[in-house]
Amino acid sequence: MLGWELPPHNSGGLGVACYHMAKALAHSGVDIDFVVPYQAEHPDIDFMNIRAATPVTPLERYGLGAYDTSTVYRRLSEADADELHDMRGVQKRYVQFVEYLLEEDSSPYDAIHAHDWLTIEAGIRARELHNIPLIVHVHATEFDRSGLADSGGNPLIHEIEYQGLMMADRIIAVSNATKNIIVQRYNIPADKIDVVHNAFDPASMDASYSYDLRTYAYLETLREEGYTIVTTITRFTAQKGLTHLMQAAARASERYDRLAFLFAGDGEQRDELIQLAAELGIADKVFFTGFIRGKKWRDAYSVGDIFVMSSVSEPFGLTALEAAHHGNALILTNQSGVAEVLDNIYRYDFWDIDALADRIVAIASSDALKSSLKENVKKEYARISWHDVAIRCQQIYTTTSQGAIA
Repeated sequence: MLGWELPPHNSGGLGVACYHMAKALAHSGVDIDFVVPYQAEHPDIDFMNIRAATPVTPLERYGLGAYDTSTVYRRLSEADADELHDMRGVQKRYVQFVEYLLEEDSSPYDAIHAHDWLTIEAGIRARELHNIPLIVHVHATEFDRSGLADSGGNPLIHEIEYQGLMMADRIIAVSNATKNIIVQRYNIPADKIDVVHNAFDPASMDASYSYDLRTYAYLETLREEGYTIVTTITRFTAQKGLTHLMQAAARASERYDRLAFLFAGDGEQRDELIQLAAELGIADKVFFTGFIRGKKWRDAYSVGDIFVMSSVSEPFGLTALEAAHHGNALILTNQSGVAEVLDNIYRYDFWDIDALADRIVAIASSDALKSSLKENVKKEYARISWHDVAIRCQQIYTTTSQGAIA
């Protein structure tokens, strides 16, 4: 399995999904060597072998994360594998390590499972050298990261994704929305793609954790005064549609005064969002946390009443399931994959600011509606299991291997 990050050294949902998927697969009897591009301890992982492709540490990875595509401008053949402060240098070393690993291991692998564009080139090389079936798992495309703009995104990343999708023996997409992008934007046959939605492990959120009222004490004071707290936890990028959310927050506040908004996260749009809140006259209602993890991250879910996923394009969206687990009513865009597996939510199109404002006000002004949405969505996410994901992946491994042999 080829991935770019694992908890606790993850920068987003990709590492979380890889962790839980691999754990479920291991518990189902799959032996996994998981290759990461950095050297670090993973104290909670004893169910698979973690292989470090480079001596880079997590702190030295800054700018080389799973969502950084703007700095990628050289082809792999032009990269220097000794230059480990450069994304392409790290990726070239990663490919070399995978080559070494395959030569070193006396027992051949049954499958290569590569996650997203970051590891595709290594997956292609492994398939070329050893004819091992390649499964490319698409958690997000460059079209998603650029907000579905026709001319947006990095053309080299588009090329890498296209090559990987063409070379893959099988493709896993995290949602039907992602499958549609792969088919429509990359012209890949639909019958080559399996949709396997992500899942959620409640135990991972409950372990040795109790909500601390002091983390967001001021917001708790507002709740006591009858305010509804609207939360989003995400990267501050164009993909996440946060400027639309801020505009909807202003319109909702004009109609219902007791609203406060928690923007948890960080990214290149941070200053733009702070300025926009001021221009819209709601700077006193919007609170920014900066990048958070651990207790502050969990408490950000717990302090909320309504969770909004405003993404322009969200291949899945694990944060919605995490928010539901912490007792939030959900408002999700129709452009999010997680909305495909939940019914007891409010939906809207990401550009429809008025529709989002309407839904925020409707939930905030009705305790009965708020309680109903919270309780019913909890029953839904309880049905979604990583064990089921593991079974589907194993079926794909088996059929892909059999097809390769045939």
